[in-house]
Amino acid sequence: MGRNKIKVLIVDDSAVVRQTLSAILNSDKEIEVLDTAADPFYAAKKIQSNLPDVITLDIEMPRMDGLTFLKKVMAQHPIPVVIISSLTVKGTQTALKALEYGAVEIITKPQLGTKEFLEESRIRLCDIVKAASKANLRKIKAKKYIYPIEVKPKLSADAVLTKSSRQSMIKTTESVVAIGASTGGTEALSEFLQALPPDSPGIVIVQHMPEIFTKSFANRLDELCMISVKEAENRDSVIRGRALIAPGNKHMLLKRSGARYYVEIVDGPLVNRHRPAVDVLFRSIAKYAGSNSIGIILTGMGSDGALGMLEMRDVGARTIAQNEESCVVYGMPKEAIKLKAAEKILPLENIAPYVLRLTKE
Repeated sequence: MGRNKIKVLIVDDSAVVRQTLSAILNSDKEIEVLDTAADPFYAAKKIQSNLPDVITLDIEMPRMDGLTFLKKVMAQHPIPVVIISSLTVKGTQTALKALEYGAVEIITKPQLGTKEFLEESRIRLCDIVKAASKANLRKIKAKKYIYPIEVKPKLSADAVLTKSSRQSMIKTTESVVAIGASTGGTEALSEFLQALPPDSPGIVIVQHMPEIFTKSFANRLDELCMISVKEAENRDSVIRGRALIAPGNKHMLLKRSGARYYVEIVDGPLVNRHRPAVDVLFRSIAKYAGSNSIGIILTGMGSDGALGMLEMRDVGARTIAQNEESCVVYGMPKEAIKLKAAEKILPLENIAPYVLRLTKE
């Protein structure tokens, strides 16, 4: 067994899923399946004899449910855990609980055609396991995001919206804050939004998350924050004291009518293999808000948002990337920094105070 390979333990009561996942993960030269287990009791014994780098875990299993096992793992042997489970709208709260207990990612699989789905999603599955292996578990508390896994051509924001000119817009009295996040983003967003006062500038957010979760996630934040938080609906106004979260499986764009900013919720192809995509939101911000905006990239894997943030900076927006030490996964911020799209690099706890200073200048 290669010493440098990412060692994975697969825990699932379905023999078909165990076999399929094993074949998929072993097909990647950077990953090796250490072992498989049909339930958490067998998994616990295997962990004692050979510690994996990553665990993939189903939630509904015999003898012990996945949530109970996840809680025990994070308390006794903190290991990055990726939930792979058939979750419906009714399972939304279960998924959020998994994130609270420390799951790094949640992958939703269909109740029918699971084998075919997993095979078609090979690239995304391997990418998620690799990202999970690098997760900063000290930063995982109550976070989360969830990816719809669909491997399609990696399109840019051109597929949804044409690029803005470099002409900077006239400065207005109202600023718009645009945020992009992925892995680890739910906790990061929660911390950022809870630090804001009720009269904060209007906020628009893309958190990579499928449609059955975004509404519950927004409602949960609304209960915690002084500002209002809601899942965005078409033509919702971007106003002070409100944060709008892009609905899963839809792109969100900022638009402007006179002095009024509002959002447009649209279909469209996957951009950077995501829908919603941060690049699409950031491009629309550059086009319609320009120097009246602030762009923020938080923790997450991949590069979505980096090019869009560069477009924002080119038209006079202020831009911020979360620093490596405070990220769960230092992917998206790192790519933005490499492009020199981020004007400022800050730890998570310093971002909200800095944004408030910028909006008062």
